[in-house]
Amino acid sequence: MMQYHAFLSHPSSSVCPRLSTSTIKSNYSISDKDLESRGFYLRRTPNGLNLAELNNIFAKVGFPRRDPAKVLIALENSHSIVWVEDTGTSKPVAFARAIGDGVFNAVVWDVVVNPSFQGIGLGKVIIERLVDDLLSLGISNITLYAEPKVIGFYRPLGFTADPDGIKGMAYSTKEKPNVILLITLKKKRMVV
Repeated sequence: MMQYHAFLSHPSSSVCPRLSTSTIKSNYSISDKDLESRGFYLRRTPNGLNLAELNNIFAKVGFPRRDPAKVLIALENSHSIVWVEDTGTSKPVAFARAIGDGVFNAVVWDVVVNPSFQGIGLGKVIIERLVDDLLSLGISNITLYAEPKVIGFYRPLGFTADPDGIKGMAYSTKEKPNVILLITLKKKRMVV
């Protein structure tokens, strides 16, 4: 299975390193208000996140199920968490999180959208907000891993494969390690 590594390099990284999320100007594909009118709430903390339902989404998209206690630790160690809740069921339908050093680099993990809710923009909603959250912290290098079949999803969001010939690498205990291709996101954002 080939995986791709994505990378975001933001040109305004030298701007104030601790910006509030309100200082990043974004034209989201779906506004928070429109999201709510469609029956969804945007969440940025793990409060209320049903881990059993998140595990169900992981399984539906082909990710392994995870020990809920370990998921909680992962959430506690994440710099940014964005998920979408279906207001009708109070269940998560989309999720992503990022970890990093809090200053220069972050890695986006666990980007999932329940297959029943794919194709309506929820993946874009969580990636747009997650990237803005990280930029607001002054983090300018944002990476992610993606299966080849979803690379097309990340390209319109500004991610680029193999920037400047840079290759990502991954340590593997398997006999045949995964091949990783680095992808860069170069997206101009306005800081007001």
